[in-house]
Amino acid sequence: MKRDIENRADIDLLMTEFYSTAMVDSTIGYIFTDVAKLDLDRHLPIIGDFWETMLFQSGSYARHGRNPLIVHRELHQKTRLLSEHFSRWLEIFNETIDKLFSGDRSDFLKFRAGMIAARMQEFIGVSYRSKLPAIVVGDG
Repeated sequence: MKRDIENRADIDLLMTEFYSTAMVDSTIGYIFTDVAKLDLDRHLPIIGDFWETMLFQSGSYARHGRNPLIVHRELHQKTRLLSEHFSRWLEIFNETIDKLFSGDRSDFLKFRAGMIAARMQEFIGVSYRSKLPAIVVGDG
């Protein structure tokens, strides 16, 4: 049986696994590599702080002084982000969590990821309501 996400090291593992899949994905990989030109050595600590703040209310992301909505709007200005991109991002994110972890925190992170994907699409003006996959939380 898999354990739940317990600490920052688990979040770092999750992010490393997620980006190893997402960056080579045929639907969204180019956004990370060609458009954002993502430097993982620089990005992983920042995104780890973001998810640590989401899950453990650490406040560690605030020190970066960044707004992820603005960051993604700027990215959308470079290349049009589509609902399909967000759906694929969420699919990979959830699959990565399910591959590594199981439990209440894992379910909460998937729920938050779905809400964040929806909010980002709303913010940049992408229709999302019928496109995002349903998120199943808990045993039902």
